[in-house]
Amino acid sequence: MSAGRAIRMVVVGSLNMDLCVRVPRLPEPGETVAGRSLERSPGGKGANQAVAASRLGASASLVGSVGTDSFGTELTRGLTAEGVDVAAVTYSATAPTGVAMIIVEASGENMITLAPGANGELRPADLAGLGPMLADADALLLQLEIPLATVRAAARTARDHGVPVILNAAPLPLVDAELLDLLHLTDLLVVNETEAAGLTGLDRADPAATAVALRRLGPPEVVLTLGAQGAVAADAAGVHQVPPFAVDAVDAVGAGDAFCAELVLARAGCDTPGALAAATGRACAAGALATTRPGAQTAAPWRAEVDRLLAEQRGVGSHAR
Repeated sequence: MSAGRAIRMVVVGSLNMDLCVRVPRLPEPGETVAGRSLERSPGGKGANQAVAASRLGASASLVGSVGTDSFGTELTRGLTAEGVDVAAVTYSATAPTGVAMIIVEASGENMITLAPGANGELRPADLAGLGPMLADADALLLQLEIPLATVRAAARTARDHGVPVILNAAPLPLVDAELLDLLHLTDLLVVNETEAAGLTGLDRADPAATAVALRRLGPPEVVLTLGAQGAVAADAAGVHQVPPFAVDAVDAVGAGDAFCAELVLARAGCDTPGALAAATGRACAAGALATTRPGAQTAAPWRAEVDRLLAEQRGVGSHAR
């Protein structure tokens, strides 16, 4: 990475239109809970992370797929307005744009269901242009809202180009040989407690032990997010507890995506001792800020906001990138 150049991040992942209803509490199975009016906003973990990365100061490019419907046009136009390069986003002639149905309760907790649409049609063959995109990239960021075979192909391409692979293993599919192979292609794994339990079989009682167990699956660096309790980062130097930030949360949608984007930016090109723990601290700040506003992409914080929150609650200034 050249001095003074913006970090170049390539994101391969999903684009969805989020349809959200806010309710006083989340429903039980089989129960109907009345909410307020329907809200529509751009989403998809890939798109969310690309927007967050752009707002946080990266040069971000997105590889993905949408339908030829109005949702697809709206999503790509919105990404372009946020400074994200969408030249590698394709339009499916056979599937609609993906849709996420989101229920958010008053505390900010949420439930999400997905209709993947065109996201499910993004195949390894659609990654023909990924190699040239990675030629000057600092990181490849992946999630699991597109076919696992495509995620693995993207990770292998990044490995061939010497580009670090960061995997946000969400949503977690069936743990099989294909997924375990992907973990061995991953340089930095980011998961929440539910995903970590699915990968390791361990309960949530000891996050530090869980992070160590995740490293044994292949990734040399692991970050386990703990929601309002902060995060745990594990690398060759040991396990690092990272405290949370105190904010007035209204909506947790997109918080994990802002966390991932800032983690990748802060970690990229920085090999000093304690780099992972420091990057995780910045990521906790970004994730916390995203909970203070509704929506996913619309809630993504700007770098100056992250710097300000760090200065206010940790007494540290901007982390040089």
